Amino acid sequence: MHSRRRASDAVLALLAVTGLLLAATPAAAAPTTATGASPAAAAPDTDALTTAVTGKLLTTVASAATTAAQTRITVDRSGAGWAFGTAVALAPSKTDAHPTGAIFVARVERGAWRVAFDGEAEFAALATASPLVTSQEKAVFGNEPAPLYAGGDYRTGMALPFAVGQTWTLTSGPHGWGGSESPYSSVDLAGGDQVVRAARAGAAYTMCQGWIRVIHDRGYSTDYYHLWSNISVNGASVAQGAFLGYTGTDVTCGGAAYGRHVHFGLRQNSAYVPMADHDIGKWVFANGASAYQGGARHGSAWIGAGGAIYNHGALGLNQGVVDANGGGTLTRRAGPGTGYAAVGSLADGATVTISCSANGTTHTGRYGATALWNRLSDGSWVSDAYLWTGVNGPLNGWC
Repeated sequence: MHSRRRASDAVLALLAVTGLLLAATPAAAAPTTATGASPAAAAPDTDALTTAVTGKLLTTVASAATTAAQTRITVDRSGAGWAFGTAVALAPSKTDAHPTGAIFVARVERGAWRVAFDGEAEFAALATASPLVTSQEKAVFGNEPAPLYAGGDYRTGMALPFAVGQTWTLTSGPHGWGGSESPYSSVDLAGGDQVVRAARAGAAYTMCQGWIRVIHDRGYSTDYYHLWSNISVNGASVAQGAFLGYTGTDVTCGGAAYGRHVHFGLRQNSAYVPMADHDIGKWVFANGASAYQGGARHGSAWIGAGGAIYNHGALGLNQGVVDANGGGTLTRRAGPGTGYAAVGSLADGATVTISCSANGTTHTGRYGATALWNRLSDGSWVSDAYLWTGVNGPLNGWC
């Protein structure tokens, strides 16, 4: 169970933008022409590619309410009428500004470039056909984006972006990727050993100095900015917990940073999405009255901006966290209701694995009343009113 999403409107803003094309890195091996491509088709010049990618980027920038001073288009791989790289809209060097960007795949069709950005359904289709994309990348990109929060599903399978078992400081609660604007997709974290790690396995890309993006499954990706000594990657597969860099104050691509930290952002499909109601590191984030406030909850425990946040690790997609709605314990039953015998208890904040669900007696928890009960992996039952699963309804089917 979890709270409903609160919608926010973005304000469109855009300054004059210029594009520049960085040196392209040839593909490691000569690519073969994908099915449907014209082997004899000659690629337009690089200016045409730059123009096509920049035009699409500017549309994205406008819809994300980001103010761009300049664009940077980098072609990392090219050949046989295909191109692959990154497109970044640099931000002004000031507070409440951050760069935005995308990984792109492009293909020559009838003498013009067809361009798609990561997170778009078209990106998955083009990447699957492209000879420039590795099999490991295709496995990630092949998961076509699902509708946002489909069926009330807010599961991410992510840990916090630092080592499991460490405690860092949530220096700023949910806020926009660029600062105060909506959606509140990002948080700031600092402390511990200062090592920033991948929140979930995926394909990693260096967007620019200080900024890494990791594309995950289920349409999600995560951004990490202000890094020092970050890795240089172009589609490398990374495991959950893989080293990405150190917390820092790097603003090579724009924005501002006061005190070393990582600016950690959540994306789904092709846009930043609210972090609120999503579970990361077994904490459910929540907005405050304004940007940079808010905090996160683990079971009944709450921490706000400036508080200490412990990385419990990733919550499995068939798991839940006990929220006894005020502390204490949750009774396990022999069946789906209070009429069944008690067979034990669970501590507030405990992680449980759910086998299936059924309807039983109704109970009211933090997020409202429900008759749903979950059978756990040990055969006992608990009321869904006292679990956070990220799903409004059965998590693993009906019993």
